[in-house]
Amino acid sequence: MSEVATERKTPYQRLRELPENMVGQLIDGQLYIQPRPAGPHALACASLEIDIGSAYHKGRGGPGGWWIIVEPEIHFVRDREVLVPDLAGWRRERLPKAPRDHRFEVVPDWVCEILSPSTAREDRLIKMPVYARYGAPYLWLVDPLARSLEAFALERDRWVVIGLYGDQQTAKIPPFEAIDLQLAELWAEV
Repeated sequence: MSEVATERKTPYQRLRELPENMVGQLIDGQLYIQPRPAGPHALACASLEIDIGSAYHKGRGGPGGWWIIVEPEIHFVRDREVLVPDLAGWRRERLPKAPRDHRFEVVPDWVCEILSPSTAREDRLIKMPVYARYGAPYLWLVDPLARSLEAFALERDRWVVIGLYGDQQTAKIPPFEAIDLQLAELWAEV
């Protein structure tokens, strides 16, 4: 009898083999798996992508000059950490061209996580420190059920709150101050 060698898969190989209805991320070498987002989460993400993407990605009613990407796969340190934020943005002078494949290896200039009851703890306690460690300058946490948006800026490797938003109709939020963000639309359907 011959022995069949069992192949030991890397965490990144296991991540790539997940079913399409699951989102996988590697944080400090550990694989985190979650289902695709629910309706309130998806609606908030779509609204942000439309408003910010039109003005900053397309330059329609805003300055342009950014890539605004939904669920990019951001690779840090040779696949040891692979995060998938709900939205991320890069200034085009830092990322002149989008990658040909799924791997974004330049740290984003802005990251947005849409909180869900099942992911809020992970987004705050596990992912936020990773984004800070690699120097993402801005981070937003949007909670469509709580009808809130928290904006942070990175100062000396620590997140500092630069704005808390809720029931106001519109807001100018860094790094996208050139537009009035329609906050009420983020949770209008909830």
